[in-house]
Amino acid sequence: MKAVILAAGKGTRMKELTKTIPKPMVNINDKPMLEYVIRSIHNLGIKDFGIVVGYKQSIVQEYFKDGSLFDVSITYIEQKEQNGTGDALHLAKYFTSDEPFFFSFGDVLTSEENYTGMLEYYKKASCDFLLGLNRVDDPYRGAAVYLDDDNNIVRMIEKPPKGKSTTNLNNAGIMVLSNEIFDYTARLKPSPRGEYELTDVFGMLKDDERNLKGYPLSGYWKDIGTPEDLKSINELLA
Repeated sequence: MKAVILAAGKGTRMKELTKTIPKPMVNINDKPMLEYVIRSIHNLGIKDFGIVVGYKQSIVQEYFKDGSLFDVSITYIEQKEQNGTGDALHLAKYFTSDEPFFFSFGDVLTSEENYTGMLEYYKKASCDFLLGLNRVDDPYRGAAVYLDDDNNIVRMIEKPPKGKSTTNLNNAGIMVLSNEIFDYTARLKPSPRGEYELTDVFGMLKDDERNLKGYPLSGYWKDIGTPEDLKSINELLA
């Protein structure tokens, strides 16, 4: 199995912290957050990584090089225009070949057991697509996800109105995906924000009645999007 990590964004909410470096290279206890993601996925036995880079990509490449210092092999995939996560994933099509692959955003950290748990669940459930889900008070900042009793995803709403969701499950940005995902990313149209949104793909999957399941995470989960998030994760992992 290979892994794909999205690390192309600037992270405007990080303010001055990303003025000279891309967000996934912001340090957490003296290591770039992207290194934590790579090491966690590597602990699954995965060694072949495709990293989608864009904003100040040379900083990522100069730090990780070919990956050999981290016991992995890294292929860099350039997103020339930061126009959405759906487009960023689609660029990895020829890297992944025909096999399922592990996928993560480069600015999301979670407890180690979730990586192992997701991969084991994916194999047992024999599903096409598995999404990690974290629990929040209100998923209005992300994507609200509704499950049935068998963990099938029955509905997903991107950035729902605050206080209107009846689920506390949120798309966590960590997934195990069939290579068939690229049949859907190829069909994406720009959203009202002018971006190719990965969440729109999941609506297509539901319309086609594909086997799409959710995996509620345990332990901690953090999307490092603001200086406050960075302070919190530094304290947690110290």
